[in-house]
Amino acid sequence: MSSTTHFPDPPSFQEQSNQFISWLEANPGVKVNHKICLADLRSSGAGRGVVARTHIPEGEELFSIPRTLILAVQNSELKTLLPQDVEALGPWLSLMLVMLYEYLQGERSRWAPYFKVLPTRFDTLMFWSPAELQELQASAVVEKIGRQGAEESILESIAPIVRANPALFPLVGGLASYEGDAGAAALLELAHTMGSLIMAYAFDIEKAEDDDEPDADDDGYLTDDEDEQLPKGMVPLADLLNADADRNNARLYQEEESLVMKAIKPIQEGDEIFNDYGEIPRADLLRRYGYVTDNYASFDVVELSLENICQAAGLDSADVETQPKLQFLDELDILDDGYVIPRPSAEDAFEDILPAELVILLSTLALTPQEFEQRRSRNKPPKPAMEGSQAGILQRALLSKQGQYATSLAQDIEILHSSGSHASLEGSARRHQMAIKVRIGEKEILQAILGLLDRLVAGGSLKRTANGDDSESRQSKAPKV
Repeated sequence: MSSTTHFPDPPSFQEQSNQFISWLEANPGVKVNHKICLADLRSSGAGRGVVARTHIPEGEELFSIPRTLILAVQNSELKTLLPQDVEALGPWLSLMLVMLYEYLQGERSRWAPYFKVLPTRFDTLMFWSPAELQELQASAVVEKIGRQGAEESILESIAPIVRANPALFPLVGGLASYEGDAGAAALLELAHTMGSLIMAYAFDIEKAEDDDEPDADDDGYLTDDEDEQLPKGMVPLADLLNADADRNNARLYQEEESLVMKAIKPIQEGDEIFNDYGEIPRADLLRRYGYVTDNYASFDVVELSLENICQAAGLDSADVETQPKLQFLDELDILDDGYVIPRPSAEDAFEDILPAELVILLSTLALTPQEFEQRRSRNKPPKPAMEGSQAGILQRALLSKQGQYATSLAQDIEILHSSGSHASLEGSARRHQMAIKVRIGEKEILQAILGLLDRLVAGGSLKRTANGDDSESRQSKAPKV
C-alpha cells in the first residue's frame, strides 16, 4: 500500500521566513550579507521581499548560493531512483517531476523549508476561470496560456512515472491512487502548482559544457525557444526578490561554483532589493508571474494575427497553401502567424516602430498581380517601406482588432478609476483590475498607431514622431494609466 504524506500545521509567515533563512545559512557554501533581510511586504501586496538593513554600495555581494543547493534535476536523488533518464523529459518537465517528488517527501526533502516560503496559490492566467479570462477581451495573451497543452504533456510524460512509482510519490488528500479521474485531477493540480513555480521563479542555469537539450513540447509553461534549451533550477533566496523595471538594483551572476547576487547600483537603508525580468509586456508579466505593474507599461505590445491582416487585405483566408503571396513569403522564411507592434515612444520614428517582417508582408499583399509575378520570378520580397497602400491594409487590420474588444479605451480607464486600490483587492476583483490594465495598454497602442496612419493613408508623408501633434485619435482622449 502506498504511503500518504502528512503535513503539519504551517508556522506563521514570519516563522517560515526565519526557518528558511536558518536552513539556508546552515548549508555549506551559502553566504548571506548581514546588510540584507527577508521582509514581510504583504501590506503593499508584494508578499516576501528582500530589503537593505543599511547602505549597500554598488558591486557588493548580497548573497551567494552554491550550485549544489539549487533545486534542480542534477541535485535531486530522484534521478538515481528512477530507471529512466529524467533529463530526457526536457528542462521544464524534468524539473516539474523533481519538484513533485521533493514536495511530496514533505519534511524528508532537503528543500522542505524552501517549499514553505513558496506560494501555493497563483494569479497566473493558468489558474483563471473562463469568466475571468473573458476580461482580457481580444488580448492575444489568452491564446498563449496553453492549459490544454500543458495538461496533455503532464498526463503523457509525468503521470505514468508517478503512477509507476508509488513509493516515490506519496498520495495526498486521502487518495487511494493517482489513477482515475480524481487521481488525475489531484496530480494535475499538483503539477500545475509546480509548473507555475517554475514559470514564476526558476532561473535558466548555464552549464559549463555546451550540452544539447532535446526540444520541449509547446505547452503553457514554455516561454521561447532559447529558454527551452537551458536547464532550469530554483535558486533559494534569489527567487524571493521582487522585480521592478525602474528600480532594478541587483543582478544574479552565474559563477563556476555558485550563483551570486550583487548590487548593480547603490542601495539605501530600507530600500527593497529588486531583480528585473527584462522588457516584458504586462500581458506576459501577468501570464508568467501573476501580476501587473505600471513600471512595465512601456513594454506593452499589441499582436495582429496573420489571419487578421489577410482579411484586411481582402484575402478569403490565411492558408499558405492556397495563397500564392503567403506561400512566397513562407518559402523565404519571413512569414509569421502573428506580428507584435510595440508601444510607440516620443523618440521613435514611425518607420522604426513596425517590425520589418510585418511591413514586408503588407508590401507583398499590396502588390498588383504583375508586380507580384516580377518579385516571385526574382525570388526577392519587396523592401520594407510604408506607403499609402500598405498603410491602408494595416489601418483596416488595426481597426478590426480594435473592434474585437468589448469596451473602448475611455470606458476602460473609467472602469479602472472606479475599481479601487489594487493593494486592497483580492480574488476575481484583483484579477479583473489586472485584466483592465492589460487591455488598456493594448488599446493605447492601437489608438497611437491608428493616429499615425491617418495622414499616410490620406497620401501625405509621415515624418513626425510617434507622439506627434498632427494625428487625431480614433477614440476619445484620455490620460495614460
